[in-house]
Amino acid sequence: MRANGTLINYYFHCKRQCWLHGNRINLEDNSEDVKIGKAIHEVKKEKNKMTELSIDHIKIDKLSQDYLTEVKKSDADVEAAKWQTLFYLKILRDKGIERKGKLEFVEKNKVKDTIYVELNEKILIELEEVVKNIDVLLLEDQAPKTIDKPSCKKCAYFEYCYI
Repeated sequence: MRANGTLINYYFHCKRQCWLHGNRINLEDNSEDVKIGKAIHEVKKEKNKMTELSIDHIKIDKLSQDYLTEVKKSDADVEAAKWQTLFYLKILRDKGIERKGKLEFVEKNKVKDTIYVELNEKILIELEEVVKNIDVLLLEDQAPKTIDKPSCKKCAYFEYCYI
């Protein structure tokens, strides 16, 4: 599987989740949180606040004159969401489209405001390394070990990993 936004997000969130999803073990259809996230996207799309755009192997929530906007259900893993957005910015940049990134969270627990991100040379180098690392990870014969964090209890793969 080719690196996409979901794999980038999962790579930063949990390498095991990244491996499972990348190896087409998909348990997300049973996840209430994933269903809620999809419903949020549908409601925003209906209200014309968001127009999802597919480019190659990625789906961008909203693209305006100045920003690529990524909408997330919650701010549970801001770092993973930032890197996913930066990855999308790189894909656009590779196609000659320069934008800044904006992350919007529907449920805010840690983050008070919208988060803005921008590409720079250091980040581009790091993204190349992350994509290479994902390619190597997905070729492994076995999934990485569980990470045993409190967030695991809400993960779509919880039963797979722990039961």
